[in-house]
Amino acid sequence: MQTPETKTPAPKKGQAQAPSGATTHRHSTIEAALADALAQHGVVLTPKASGRFERFDTPDKPKGNANGWYRIHTPQAASFGIWHLDVAETVTLAGPSDPEAAAQARLDAMRERERRDRERQQHQVEAAEKARRWWAQAAPADPAHPYLADKQLPPLNLRQRGDMLLMPLYFEGELVNLERIFPDGGKRPLPGGRVKGVASLIGRLDDAERVLVAEGWSTAAALHEAMGCPVVVARNADNLALVARRLRQRLPEADITICGDDDRHLPAQGLANKGRVAARHAALAIDATLLMPSFCEGCETCTDFADVRQCRLGGGQ
Repeated sequence: MQTPETKTPAPKKGQAQAPSGATTHRHSTIEAALADALAQHGVVLTPKASGRFERFDTPDKPKGNANGWYRIHTPQAASFGIWHLDVAETVTLAGPSDPEAAAQARLDAMRERERRDRERQQHQVEAAEKARRWWAQAAPADPAHPYLADKQLPPLNLRQRGDMLLMPLYFEGELVNLERIFPDGGKRPLPGGRVKGVASLIGRLDDAERVLVAEGWSTAAALHEAMGCPVVVARNADNLALVARRLRQRLPEADITICGDDDRHLPAQGLANKGRVAARHAALAIDATLLMPSFCEGCETCTDFADVRQCRLGGGQ
C-alpha cells in the first residue's frame, strides 16, 4: 500500500524532476522532510541522519513492535517503510532529485526485509525448541493456582512450570509456542515465537459433531465445561479468522460456532468493539454460527463467556 505522492508544480524547462515513487517536500533539511512524511502515517519522531536503518514503532501495533524503518541516505534523500502495511516510500527535498538514492533506498528496503524475515524465522525455530522442552518438563497444572482459583475453572489442557501455567500453541499440528499465564492473570507467549495463526485445543476434534472457537483460554474452558464440545483457542481477536479458516479446511462439514468476546466498553472510548467485529468476520469467512454472550441485567463489567459464568456463580468482578 502506498500513499499518494505530494503534488508539486510541474518543473520548468531544464529543472530536474523527482524520481518515480519518491515523495517531494519543501523543507530546508531532509530530516524535516522525512518527519513530515512519517507524520502522514501517524508516526511522530525526530529522524537522525545516522546513515543506517533505524527502526520505530507503528501506532497501530503494540509498543515495541518495531514494524517501521527509515534511513537517511544523503542530505537530499531518505526512505522509510512500514512492513505490515506494505508501505515503502522515498523522500527528497524540493529541487534536484537523487535518482541513485531512490534506487538504493528500494534495494536497501528489500534487503532489510529479507534479513528481518530470516531473523524472525530463526527466532521462531528457537522458541519452538524451547516450547517443546518446557512442555515435556512441565508438571500437571495445580488446580489451586491463583489464576484457576480466581476463574473457578479446572486446569484442562494446561501444564505448569514454577508459578506459570502453560498453554500449548500449535501451528499445522506442531507445538510451536507456549502461552504463559501468570498468577495475576497476565498472559504472554515465549519471546520470538510464532503467534500468527497459532491455536490451542480443549477436548478432542475426532468425531466431534460441533466445534467451538473462542479467543482466550478461560472463555474456552468455560464453554467446554458448559457445553461439552471441543473448543479451539485462538488466543485473541486478531487470530480468530485465521484459526477459523484452518479449522474449516480440516473439518469442511463440521458445525463450527464462533464464540466472540463483547468488548462493549470500547465504543465509549471512540473505538470499535473489536471482539464482536472479529467474531462476526470469522463466522462470515467460514460460514459458521456466531454466538455472543448475554449479560446479567445491570452488569457493566463482563465481556466474555468466562466472565458471565463467574458472575452467575457468585464470583463476579
